[in-house]
Amino acid sequence: MSQPPPRPDGRQSPTAQAVQRGVLRFLSAHGQFGLPEFSLVSGRRADIIALDAKGIVTIIEIKSSVIDFRTDGKWPEYRAYCDHLLFAVPLDFPAEILPDDVGLLVGDAFGAEMLRPPPVHPLAAATRKALTLRFARAAAGRLAALYDPDLRPALDW
Repeated sequence: MSQPPPRPDGRQSPTAQAVQRGVLRFLSAHGQFGLPEFSLVSGRRADIIALDAKGIVTIIEIKSSVIDFRTDGKWPEYRAYCDHLLFAVPLDFPAEILPDDVGLLVGDAFGAEMLRPPPVHPLAAATRKALTLRFARAAAGRLAALYDPDLRPALDW
């Protein structure tokens, strides 16, 4: 039985939604599972957080335009919550304006390609455990809400 996709929350532009879809496809093809719009304990929301089979945590910050990049200074805070941090941008984004110390994906609605791998900054064990548990609860909650939409308001993801 096919399940409907999660409903967009209206915050993403069509460009960001297309990049998000392509990045989620890229992650899946590389053995990772991503959750869009993931709430961190800091109150920030990661555009996508992903987990691989070894427990490595990756955060992907989508930048749909130069203005989006220049007006958003929160992304450095995400380093405290991941082993790898990447930007994901549309194909026509001027990548040279992005910092070199963050990985880089370019993509569209059909997929993504890594242009620059992210540097590794390993999480502390306690942070990894807390993030993994939060990831699991968010993923399970989203799945439960697909089966029973009445659950959606009660979930804290």
